[in-house]
Amino acid sequence: MAVPAAVVVVPLGILFFISGLVVNLVQAVCFVLVRPLSKSTYRRINRVVAELLWLELIWLVDWWAGVKIQVFTDRETFHLMGKEHALVISNHKSDIDWLVGWVLAQRSGCLGSTLAVMKKSSKFLPVLGWSMWFSEYLFLERSWAKDESTLKSGLLRLKDYPLPFWLALFVEGTRFTQAKLLAAQEYANSTGLPVPRNTLIPRTKGFVSAVSHMRSFVPAIYDVTVSIPKSSSAPTILRLFRGQPSVINVHLERHLMKELPETDDAVAQWCRDRFVAKDALLDKHRAEDTFSDRELQDTGRPIKSLLVVISWTCLVGVGAWQFLRRTSFLSSWKGIAFSLISLAIITALMHILVKFSQSERSTPAKVAPSKPKIDGESSNRVGKKEK
Repeated sequence: MAVPAAVVVVPLGILFFISGLVVNLVQAVCFVLVRPLSKSTYRRINRVVAELLWLELIWLVDWWAGVKIQVFTDRETFHLMGKEHALVISNHKSDIDWLVGWVLAQRSGCLGSTLAVMKKSSKFLPVLGWSMWFSEYLFLERSWAKDESTLKSGLLRLKDYPLPFWLALFVEGTRFTQAKLLAAQEYANSTGLPVPRNTLIPRTKGFVSAVSHMRSFVPAIYDVTVSIPKSSSAPTILRLFRGQPSVINVHLERHLMKELPETDDAVAQWCRDRFVAKDALLDKHRAEDTFSDRELQDTGRPIKSLLVVISWTCLVGVGAWQFLRRTSFLSSWKGIAFSLISLAIITALMHILVKFSQSERSTPAKVAPSKPKIDGESSNRVGKKEK
């Protein structure tokens, strides 16, 4: 990491991990004491508690780096956001797409009840991954034989969720890179599928399962398309820490769940068709540098995340000052050594978070190429390992 980024990462890391451990502790206590008595009450409490941590990352986007997220959608959809359960599908364009989703959820008033389907290793990330686990994120191993029952049980648990929630599903299975695009194009050519230009081929098994099990209690699907204007640099976690701004354009289209086809094969084809349309939409965005078919909505920049970071800074700062004033912690070699080791651990953990977010290090779900099928049958297949 560059020196300026390192200078920022250490103090922000200290604040994030100390406040995060406090949040994790409260979540754990509520999980043990409250959840067995009332799952609904636990979820309502956890929504508020989790936001106290996640808003620190929203602050990083909104106030530190000044990333501008422009939302293009119709007015009716914009007013429904945050007021209904929704399954969110999106292309996976940048390293911070999940943070973009959190920003949109925070603007819509449902940040604490925003969920996602993520790879299993994510839940082991200190503080952040633990908070996601307590918040009922769904973690998969990218092996359908293992994931099918896990996904089904996780989806059905949401049936009695007491507040409007969003469940995000990145059906491409991995983040977009040019290398992955070339592999997807080669696979499409070998199977007779439409050749993508701006997206990867969706792996539809997870989407089909989500629609099948959530159709009765989730009224809408939000089809999200993320793109970066030509005049803006692609956003990354490292750029956020450096305070470097970016612009992200988000196109959102609402579909009624009841209007989707009934059969699994038809639902899978609907998903593939949406990504073909998404590919064309991204072509149009590349030419126009905007999403001209939808109205730009004013999402503002709420002050809540700024107030949360200021509050955490004061609490952690005062707590640390009182601890050091009343003890002789830094007057001994043991105390100094412990402090240095703690700083090294926090720096290492922040470095892991940055590396974990980078698209070049994400592992695509394996897709075994198959021979093209005749009579149009190839359009019903995506691969042996698709999800």
